[in-house]
Amino acid sequence: GLPAARHWSNVPFLTVPLARAHGKSFAHRSDLRRAKRIVVKLGSAVVTRGDECGLALGRLASIVEQVAMLQNQGREMMIVTSGAVAFGKQRLRHEILLSQSVRQALHSGQNQLKDMSLPVLEARACAAAGQSGLMALYEFNIEILVTNLDFHDEQKRRNLNSTLHELLRMNIVPIINTNDAVVPPPEPNSDLQGVNVISIKDNDSLAARLAVEMRADLLIALSDVEGLYDSPPGTDDAKLLDTFYPGDQQSITYGTKSRVGIGGMEAKVKAALWALQGGTSVVIANGTHPKVTGHVITDIVEGKKVGTFFSEVKPAGPTVEQQTDMARTAGRALASLLPEQRSEIIYTMADLLTEKREEILSANKKDMEFAVNSGRMPPPLLKRLSLSSSKLNSLAIGLRQIAVSSQDSVGRVVRRTRVANNLELEQITVPIGVLLVAPSRVSHARTSIASGNALLLKGGREAANSNRVLHELAQEALSIHGVRDAIQLVSTREEVEDLCRLEKMIDLIIPRGSSQLVRDIQRAAKGIPVLGHSEGICHVYVDHEASLDKVIKIVRDSKCDYPAACNAMETLLIHRDVLRSPMFDQIIDMLRTENVKVHAGPRFASYLTFSPSEVKSLRTEYGDLECCIEVVDGMLEAVDHIHKYGSSHTDVIVTENEETAEQFLQLVDSACVFWNTSSRFSDGYRFGLGAEVGISTARIHARGPVGLEGLLTTKWVLRGDGHTAADFSEQGSMKYLHENLPVAPSLRECKC
Repeated sequence: GLPAARHWSNVPFLTVPLARAHGKSFAHRSDLRRAKRIVVKLGSAVVTRGDECGLALGRLASIVEQVAMLQNQGREMMIVTSGAVAFGKQRLRHEILLSQSVRQALHSGQNQLKDMSLPVLEARACAAAGQSGLMALYEFNIEILVTNLDFHDEQKRRNLNSTLHELLRMNIVPIINTNDAVVPPPEPNSDLQGVNVISIKDNDSLAARLAVEMRADLLIALSDVEGLYDSPPGTDDAKLLDTFYPGDQQSITYGTKSRVGIGGMEAKVKAALWALQGGTSVVIANGTHPKVTGHVITDIVEGKKVGTFFSEVKPAGPTVEQQTDMARTAGRALASLLPEQRSEIIYTMADLLTEKREEILSANKKDMEFAVNSGRMPPPLLKRLSLSSSKLNSLAIGLRQIAVSSQDSVGRVVRRTRVANNLELEQITVPIGVLLVAPSRVSHARTSIASGNALLLKGGREAANSNRVLHELAQEALSIHGVRDAIQLVSTREEVEDLCRLEKMIDLIIPRGSSQLVRDIQRAAKGIPVLGHSEGICHVYVDHEASLDKVIKIVRDSKCDYPAACNAMETLLIHRDVLRSPMFDQIIDMLRTENVKVHAGPRFASYLTFSPSEVKSLRTEYGDLECCIEVVDGMLEAVDHIHKYGSSHTDVIVTENEETAEQFLQLVDSACVFWNTSSRFSDGYRFGLGAEVGISTARIHARGPVGLEGLLTTKWVLRGDGHTAADFSEQGSMKYLHENLPVAPSLRECKC
């Protein structure tokens, strides 16, 4: 049976061979979702406060909540906790300071104290002083104390193995700690004594040994650093390693150890590699950051990019971080090309689309078969996925058109100002930098090349074969001017949300998909601008002075032409005077003929004896042959409704009253506001912008349908002749002119 005591100084432990029954460690982060048995190691810096004056109770409470949440999901959780030495050190410091201050006050007879120096505190003494406080913190669970000397008795090792399994079976979270009060000083260089044995000199090695012993699927080691860096954190070139492979340890250098505790990053890496060899996956992450502590453990288990993931499986190609670096370098070279050279690349892409037609269609056929067999893709998306000879011809025509129309896009002088004599200022167009498009389309490759931007394409699995062939085609075209790497296809297993964390590497995200996808990306991309719209709740308002023919045509096209489009009508607003008219009857008949399901708004439902199903929310994007009908008193109430329930995408008024229409166009605060035309005209191609990049409802940078111009920003160029700010002071000899000058079509043609 289980011992009655809740802690022991002699605890058994078992060293197991590497041929483990539970198999190898997980190869990819996304596999961590399947982790059943998890060990969480809390470093001293996580357990103690930043001022080293006590335990970080709020932080620990958050960690315990996450452990409890994972346990409630059916996972088996264990905690290896540090903190006894650090907690005891703080307690002894206070005791010594208090003792010294009393002695000095009695000796001097004065209240003023002299300098007091603290003696060096021995770790075992600190542990003895701090262990009781640490145990009190975890008194709701079973705490186990171990030492390295206890690991040599086979029977004791077997006993602990049985004890821990029984605790897990009883849904108890064991708390394990090294008994530093009696442990002998560690021998130098004794971390690894053999492939199957690891010396317990700190809680990092203890956590590794426990994880392997208990055949844990995952070991999460939390400390006060983000993870493993390729050089000491804080140095200029230090980069956080997302994934670390066993063969990479020679390529990194270690910095100083944690502010408290007895371990260091080198000890953590050695322990992690030992656990990895034993079949346990490992993640080292920051458990002290206030913005992420509340979800760091659950994020890791969900497979998100947090900290450094240790993996034995090294991918064949570059990591996504390396791809982004390659894309930025090549993108700068692409931006520096002459316009004619960028156009030549796009012309080559058009030719390759024709030459490789059969290869492209064959790859797309595989994708279509996979999508159809899976049965999960709705018909509109299947239609979008499908490629045909006519589609490829249209793409080739579009490529040749943009090759001609985009030549003056990059380097165009927007403004020229003569600031003073021989001091001229220019504002010129430049690429944004590195774009991430998810999911990807070949049309984005042409706009990125034309605008001089690097591009990361993240395609879905449903289009894997088509994307691969089209990406190879784009890179072949880019190669003619040595910028092959400017477009990268992200084919690794990173989720889009993981890519959104690369705020120092990606400059703009363009989501192309469902409103839910856009919302998820906007929520995840906290440090990267997102060009898009989370919802397309578009309204058509039918005024009492509307033309019947126009109403029927516009409402039918707005709702039925492509119901899944973001610019499709979702709410039909009816002037109350139209409600009892023949016009309304014909609108309803048309919607019934087109198989449109109608949901009644609250006011519309109140007019009806037998109404359609009442709408659950007036802020709904149906994306199908469904719409809401609501009644308003007039144009001003329609505007108020749009502002309250709309998404600032596209809104339409149908009326023959010009004054009413102009007032509507002025008052409605949406990206697109139309009079007597379908909402489906909210489209870059129909606007004449060329290939549409997306539709944005943002307030800055770009709004509405976005073409190539939306992928450009500007920079300022100032040409002077030894000018200084002092020249323009009261004592200076120069005066500002600020004269506007005519602009040249491009920077190359400016002779100033």
